Amino acid sequence: MLLRHGAFSYLPDLTDEEIGAQVKYVLDKGWPVSIEYTDDPHPRNVYWEMWGLPMFDLDEPDGVLSEINECRNTFPNHYVRVLAYDASLGRQTTGLSFLVQRPEKELGFRLDRTEAQGRVQRYALHPYSTEPPPGERYKRSDNGST
Repeated sequence: MLLRHGAFSYLPDLTDEEIGAQVKYVLDKGWPVSIEYTDDPHPRNVYWEMWGLPMFDLDEPDGVLSEINECRNTFPNHYVRVLAYDASLGRQTTGLSFLVQRPEKELGFRLDRTEAQGRVQRYALHPYSTEPPPGERYKRSDNGST
């Protein structure tokens, strides 16, 4: 199961041509673009590392695409996303956000549910990255337990 971040996340991964078309769309709207990356895709981790500075006053997507490719080459096992900011409301608002790279292996998260006092259900996300890899999680230990 793939992690879902931003627009287009339920579609197949975008090709470079499709990424270029989306970048052209946001540039035509006058939105500045930034590129961010992370190795921690937790849903509450909204502050990813910024690749360079936001790109203002661009007309063509070529400059953004070259920065995307540099970021991909530097961090091949990270998530990389493009953000476009819409300042028309007088504040920095994300107009569009979408992934342009996923790591080859996405470890994902498990949802843990616990019951509390008064039949209250509490939920927490547990990252699989803190556990053994798939296929080794449920092997028997030396003492015979699972």
